Amino acid sequence: MFSRLREDVRSVFDRDPAARSSWEVLTCYPGIHAVTVHRLSHWFWIRGFRWLGRFTSHCARFLTGIEIHPGAMIGRRFFIDHGMGVVIGETAVIGDDVTLYHGVTLGGTSWNKGKRHPTLEDGVVVGAGAQILGPITVGARAKVGSNAVVVKDVPSETTAVGNPARIIDSEQAQKREEKAGQMGFSAYALAGKQDDPLAKAIHGLLDHAVETDRRLELLLQRLEATGVCLEDELATADKFDPKYLSKIVD
Repeated sequence: MFSRLREDVRSVFDRDPAARSSWEVLTCYPGIHAVTVHRLSHWFWIRGFRWLGRFTSHCARFLTGIEIHPGAMIGRRFFIDHGMGVVIGETAVIGDDVTLYHGVTLGGTSWNKGKRHPTLEDGVVVGAGAQILGPITVGARAKVGSNAVVVKDVPSETTAVGNPARIIDSEQAQKREEKAGQMGFSAYALAGKQDDPLAKAIHGLLDHAVETDRRLELLLQRLEATGVCLEDELATADKFDPKYLSKIVD
């Protein structure tokens, strides 16, 4: 138990730049207190001392503001930063090196017995106020944004944001932003699954422009490979002025 505690304390320094000493972490970090007491309450729970496990977790909730059901399974180096308002349900499973911020709920969506809470695989980070609900899986090293409401599986190494949560396609978003910049237009804060029809139309145009550029570049490469001279045509294409386009539109 003490080796796990030392490991937990060391992991805090990797994830919280405000931590200054081991003594400070041991005495002033409610996340450390809650996880340490949970290990004791879980020990009672799996050995059949159910009331004692629940009472121990209840005391920890009173002292820390963090509620972890004694039946929850938690891996190594689990860190709850700030902690107030965190709720972790009975059948939740949390892997190694997971980080939660304050106000996070790992809750259920059913009153039936059995698996009804989320599974967080290794390295997951969940932002403040996020709600992850139901027997779903958040894949390894995935991130959940603050105040997101997640009710479907999140693939590994992706980011989920919003209510309901959607997966951010970072590569496609970068291509859109690059194309928008070439056209003198900023697509900042336009998400791919918003209900705004104008935003959807703009994204459709940007995606089409990106694909058109890709095909033209391929066509030009093949023409040059056959010996066709295209220097004049390329010079004309490069004269596009997005500022002039903005002026005539205004």
